[in-house]
Amino acid sequence: MFKKLIPGYLSVGLLILLMSSCGDYSKILKSSDYDLKYEKALEYFAQEDYTKASTLLEELLTIVRGTERAEQVAYHHAYCAYYQQDYIMAGYYFGNFVKSFPTSPLTEECAFMVAKCYYEDSPGSSLDQANTHLAIEEFQRFMNRYPASERVDECNRLIDELQDKLVKKSFESASLYYKLGEYKAAITALQNSLKEYPGTRYREELLYLIVKSSYELARNSVLEKIKERFTATIEACQVFKEAFPESSYVKEVERIQQNAQKFL
Repeated sequence: MFKKLIPGYLSVGLLILLMSSCGDYSKILKSSDYDLKYEKALEYFAQEDYTKASTLLEELLTIVRGTERAEQVAYHHAYCAYYQQDYIMAGYYFGNFVKSFPTSPLTEECAFMVAKCYYEDSPGSSLDQANTHLAIEEFQRFMNRYPASERVDECNRLIDELQDKLVKKSFESASLYYKLGEYKAAITALQNSLKEYPGTRYREELLYLIVKSSYELARNSVLEKIKERFTATIEACQVFKEAFPESSYVKEVERIQQNAQKFL
């Protein structure tokens, strides 16, 4: 029976401890002792209680302005937002730090974190990529400002990752026109994707879809356009075979080329 009572006592104990903790935090919030608030804010931050830390730091931002503590308050306040995954506000706070403390030893890190926040907020390739572009711009700005930084390698790695997402977005958008039967628009989008990202890992698929789109466009053309468009199809086939002679698509491309030649 005694053993059965232990969990109950533990639960009551934890509840009392929790209530005491909440009471202490409430007292700190109401306190006018800003030294205490500063110490507790950093303590909560170290304990990864970013909600409580952020609330205290938010109040301290104006109180400590112009003092030695201003940098630490602004720095930790920005990271509170970052660790709570509020990347838009975190990027804003890190940016404010860079502007407010340009000579601080923490400025380089905060400038990097501005870009990192855009990176974290960059969505999947199927969605709007505005923040992806902004992240790339901020990483490049960081490297221009700190070319000798130890973070340059990470910047380059993350830029490559972001650019790959843009390439995938471009490929998916161009492919969609083909799937919808909008062959003329597909050819334009596919060619633009190749121009914008000449080193894309989707190059083979893009050239292949240009062949297929060109063939379907020619096949569904009015009489006066047929010769011109089948000629373009044959040219697209040649470009593909020269670029990827060992591709698994070669046989199909050759078949399309042979069919196109029958109309000339």
